[in-house]
Amino acid sequence: MVFDPDTEESLTAAAWLANTAGPPDRLQGVADLERFFGEHDYTGRFDRDQAELEAVRACRQELRRLLSAPRDAAPELINAVLRASAALPQLVRHAPRDWHIHAVDSAQPLATRLLVETAMAMSAVVIADETSRIGTCAADNCENLVVDLTRNRTKRFCSSACGNRTAVAAYRARRKQ
Repeated sequence: MVFDPDTEESLTAAAWLANTAGPPDRLQGVADLERFFGEHDYTGRFDRDQAELEAVRACRQELRRLLSAPRDAAPELINAVLRASAALPQLVRHAPRDWHIHAVDSAQPLATRLLVETAMAMSAVVIADETSRIGTCAADNCENLVVDLTRNRTKRFCSSACGNRTAVAAYRARRKQ
């Protein structure tokens, strides 16, 4: 494990959300947001309405900026998010995790919690000097973010689909020769 489970989950969830911006946009309806909320073990306030969906959709670019910032530029972005949200770290415990830190109250809007949790996760990445673990998919014509939490730093693609397309293209290029 590179980071604590909360940090890893926040990074993975933020990359997933940032990557939904497309094109095509893959966060179209409240059902898509409900699936995200359930798959990424989020807790706390969840309004399940159009306003919340639009707020989460609007925060995706900021999530991308946080995740893709160079190490020396990241603290400014992280601190701006934490200040704007009036973050106040607190120890909390809820299933499935034991004690861990949340920086905003669970009653805050989902978009706010997403930004703050990503900022907190990125602070761990910056402190550990591990920003190289977050990059862009190695597939041609794919700009999705990739969070590499593997021990040997070998994750290059955002999905198996991108990895498979690249492998097939390489195979066809070899066969053509």
